[in-house]
Amino acid sequence: MELTSGIFKAAENIYSNNKGSILRTVIYTIGHFAIAITVLMLVADVSFMIALTDAIVEPLANAVWYFILDKWWTGKYKKKNN
Repeated sequence: MELTSGIFKAAENIYSNNKGSILRTVIYTIGHFAIAITVLMLVADVSFMIALTDAIVEPLANAVWYFILDKWWTGKYKKKNN
């Protein structure tokens, strides 16, 4: 029980300290899913299931990259203004 409450508390702390970055990351990722599926189906002429698979895996990697970039960027901006 203690481990579970510790995990939830850690997740709550991460969320409360990164709300803006997490929201932007989620919105970006959802948009990327839709764009990737559409482009793959139109340009590469692949089936919906193949496009869906690629559209999920690749944006998840991009979401992690974007989150790291956003945290670095906002940290750099804060340092300049202090």
